[in-house]
Amino acid sequence: MNEIVFKTPANSKEYKEYDLFRWEILRKPIGKDINSLKDEFEKSAFHLIGIKDKKIIACGRLHFNNKDEAQIRYMAVAKNLQGNGLGKQVLKLLEKNAKKNHAKRIVLNARDHAIDFYRISGYRTVKKYNGSDTGIPHTTMKKNISIFSI
Repeated sequence: MNEIVFKTPANSKEYKEYDLFRWEILRKPIGKDINSLKDEFEKSAFHLIGIKDKKIIACGRLHFNNKDEAQIRYMAVAKNLQGNGLGKQVLKLLEKNAKKNHAKRIVLNARDHAIDFYRISGYRTVKKYNGSDTGIPHTTMKKNISIFSI
């Protein structure tokens, strides 16, 4: 089995493949247009992809809401590879970037079926999140981080 490389997209071709991957996993199944992926944080965010055999198999994004709070969005793993620890690797690398950039906490709005995944990684439930345009129930979760964590 070839090694998985985690990195930021390096060029416009990789960004297009990244957009297509996260749309196919997260938005296409619920009837959302590919343009629904973009928000005001897209250009300033830290984007992460996992590549195996020249194909994106995992991704995630981190942006800052303010100097102390980072937010994770668009975490996805190829359907046939879910449950193999790739999501944990993506999450750990996004958290590492948040810590490196001096975040004190990380928030995310988890699809309800993913709550246990985040809980196992130290996130706690804050409240139900009603701002999603997906129609899928979400819950806001939070993790405080420090120099001693992650």
